[in-house]
Amino acid sequence: MSQRLNAFAQSPELFKKFVEFTMLAKSGTIEKSILDLVDIRASQINGCGFCLDMHIKQAKLAGERELRLHHVAIWRESNQFSARERACLAWTEALTTLGVHGVPTEVYERVRGELSEKEISDLSFAVMAINGWNRLNVGFQTVPGSADKAYGLDKAQFN
Repeated sequence: MSQRLNAFAQSPELFKKFVEFTMLAKSGTIEKSILDLVDIRASQINGCGFCLDMHIKQAKLAGERELRLHHVAIWRESNQFSARERACLAWTEALTTLGVHGVPTEVYERVRGELSEKEISDLSFAVMAINGWNRLNVGFQTVPGSADKAYGLDKAQFN
């Protein structure tokens, strides 16, 4: 099987603008620790090995506990997450898996009960960003861990 193309090298201006968009989306009102969980959950749903690997390592380097990292996939059953984090994870799942009828009212009301309007908007743009990255990296089969050195993720110390 041949290696797929590097979309980032082929479209450097789009890559640069998407990085800028992502950085702006992540500079909003939502805590970085929650954005890490959002990136991990969307990447799990989308089957993006590159992003999942990268965001787990980033979260660990930022001080996230390993048990919580393991529990992101089972956040509904886990006692490791706050009501705010649960609302953000539910919103992430709803926007990532958009059903034929859109986002269920129950999910919208849940996020409205935990976040301000500005926070919901900022979270939505962050979810949009990670879903874009997931689609690019899944489509072009970016190898998990292949950018660890460049991003300083080799310091994450997973055994």
